[in-house]
Amino acid sequence: VQLQASGGGLVQAGGSLRLSCAASGRTYNTYGMGWFRQAAGREREFVAAITLSSGTTYYADSVKGRFTISRDNAQTTVLLQMNSLKPEDTAVYYCAARPYSGNPERLIAYDFWGQGTLVTVSS
Repeated sequence: VQLQASGGGLVQAGGSLRLSCAASGRTYNTYGMGWFRQAAGREREFVAAITLSSGTTYYADSVKGRFTISRDNAQTTVLLQMNSLKPEDTAVYYCAARPYSGNPERLIAYDFWGQGTLVTVSS
């Protein structure tokens, strides 16, 4: 599975961005997809995830109510709508795909990773 993330950029605090992650290759093996982020000097952390077949979603507490993850009908593209952005949301955002069920908040559950897209939120 190959993942291509896009949609990052510079936005003022309170603004919105939408990230997109397009999957290609053996996507039929994909059980779920997720977004993680890594700020400078910090570890990569979970942001949101979705189970492709059921549409069940998961969110980190820090983004609940502000971010929304969704997938298209073909289940090959996952979006992350980010609203009410804060400076602390600044990070490189990575999309990832996992072939099995399991804890969607754990990095180890994901076998495939995109290249990352930078989100910068200015105060």
